[in-house]
Amino acid sequence: MAVIGAVFGLLVVGSDLSLMSMIGIIMLMGLVSKNAILLVDFTKQQRAAGVERNAARQKAALTRLRPIAMTSLAVIFSMLPLALALGPGAESRAPMAHAIIGGLSTSTMLTLVVVPVTYTILDDI
Repeated sequence: MAVIGAVFGLLVVGSDLSLMSMIGIIMLMGLVSKNAILLVDFTKQQRAAGVERNAARQKAALTRLRPIAMTSLAVIFSMLPLALALGPGAESRAPMAHAIIGGLSTSTMLTLVVVPVTYTILDDI
């Protein structure tokens, strides 16, 4: 989910896939994984408390939406000066910010949809 958005973000602004953008993708994967872990962990806690699976998924998504959105928005807004390539030498680091902003923009929404669906499928198996 993160790589799709990162590549899309690089394509939109016309940046190349460079070492700095790959570093951004690695950072992005850590953030996206953290979001998925938050959702699954909260769902499992609710299930252990006796809540039905679908209700636990919904409660996890609603409860964890704000922390996930706040983290993603904080990172996106902190990367904006870097993405705009302000300052000396910033043009070499801008692709990292482009990858992170593009990846977080898409993966945050995808995480809130794909992770609960995948959890349900794997739980059925």
